Amino acid sequence: MAFWANEPVERMDRPYGRRWWALAVLCLSLLLAVMANTSLTVAAPDLIDDLALSPTGLQWVIDGYTVPYAALMLVLGAVGDKYSRRGALVAGLLILGAGSLAGALADTSTGVIAARAVMGAGAAMIMPATLSLLAAVFPRSERVTAIILWSATAGVAIALGPLVAGLLLKQYGWASAFAMNIPVAVLAVLGAFLLVPPSKADDYGRIDLVGGALSVLWIGALVYVVIQAAHLGWGSPEVIAATVVAVGGCALFIGWELRHPQPVLNVRLFRRRRFTGANLAVVLFFVAVFGAFYFLTQYLQFVLGLTPLETGVRMVPLALAVFAGSALTGPLTRRFGMRVTVTAGMLGGTAALLLFARVDGSSGYADLVLPLVLLGLANGLALSPCTEAIMGEFPESELGIGGAVNDTSLELGGSLGIALLGSVLAGSYTDRLRAAVGDRAPAEALAAAEESVGAGLAVAAETARQAGPEAGRNMLAAVTDSFADAVARTGLVGAAILGAGTILVAVVLPGRKRIPNIPATSETLAEPVREPVSARR
Repeated sequence: MAFWANEPVERMDRPYGRRWWALAVLCLSLLLAVMANTSLTVAAPDLIDDLALSPTGLQWVIDGYTVPYAALMLVLGAVGDKYSRRGALVAGLLILGAGSLAGALADTSTGVIAARAVMGAGAAMIMPATLSLLAAVFPRSERVTAIILWSATAGVAIALGPLVAGLLLKQYGWASAFAMNIPVAVLAVLGAFLLVPPSKADDYGRIDLVGGALSVLWIGALVYVVIQAAHLGWGSPEVIAATVVAVGGCALFIGWELRHPQPVLNVRLFRRRRFTGANLAVVLFFVAVFGAFYFLTQYLQFVLGLTPLETGVRMVPLALAVFAGSALTGPLTRRFGMRVTVTAGMLGGTAALLLFARVDGSSGYADLVLPLVLLGLANGLALSPCTEAIMGEFPESELGIGGAVNDTSLELGGSLGIALLGSVLAGSYTDRLRAAVGDRAPAEALAAAEESVGAGLAVAAETARQAGPEAGRNMLAAVTDSFADAVARTGLVGAAILGAGTILVAVVLPGRKRIPNIPATSETLAEPVREPVSARR
């Protein structure tokens, strides 16, 4: 066997011998893309101090990654299908590594946000490439197992990013949260050339450039609206203009794709209940996961006073539970069907958010362990069947597009979760703090404390210096109790959203249909055999 993986998958007459090693490289690349998105959450206090970030500035340091990440995935998935899926993976790794280096060296908020945007563009190449290469390398009899491992890696990476960043932040500054990506990117690039064979679609044809451009326009505008509406309000001119672009761009995209002979995305797929239900489940579930992650990291650091490392360590139960849930999803889906497994996972996520609604000012980490574990189990159960369902609707020539659709749904859900639940969190905190403090603090101090829980803690410390320890303790108690109450309200709102979504997904997803004389294997996870998408066009 050659030292370098040079033989294209399409020319092989048998399954690729080193496919499980190739999966390890793909999972490492996926791990990097997701960790790069979540690792900065524990570095927020250091970033605020060193770069004098406002709450809006901090939001864009985090979301500067998200907008290009979500907007570019669909068109870059098509580019990978046509020219080279492995080439797209390697290019994305190099771009993300270069952006990480720029972020580590930046000393202004503008520089950090720009670096995050470059990293997001790299991740937009990595994510669809990992799924398309997985589907190309593995035979259908093994593909579901590989997707389960891929999905488990995605869930674990959400919790692992803050843990690794926390380890580095203990000794180094926030720049280490960028620098840690560089050696992983280099290792993944070497692994890609050594272990991942080249792959592309032989008969892809011309890329639908107009459809690709429209997808970038409307998805980017939609993510921007979701982010900015939480800060500026839905009635602001900026948000209204971006909403018009998002809605109008989406309408133009659908109209163009319906008429194009080879669209970048066959939008008629959304007529299929399995495909639509799977995408809807991914979006809704990650509204809950990312929204919960957003308020939990703040609660652990600001209310419980944990360090970034301690915060990361306390997310480990979530990661372990993801693996446990992923191990169960295969046999459960074969036994009961996709609708039951996905619905059960979403119900578990709803229950976890309801448990977060019990948080109050006296809650400690022990009160968070059960909902964390439940959220991880739910993630493992729900995500893998949805990913398999989405990828199963695309022919071999469009595996990159399939991966991009799955990952775009995931990223849209994450953006919505942070924006919607983050807005509920901020509004609840402000209302509760005003009621708790009243006129017992200067208006200027109260206004400063209302900006964020971190700002509130700073105001409490300043109050103690100026008005005495007792006044400082009273302000501190008001801030922490108000934020704990905001977490509870946010958990309740999240549970309501996910609970309603669970009912909708259960209605949309088709029930299990038994196939006579065909045993239930991983290849026929629980659904009937489907004709290729290309044959239905």
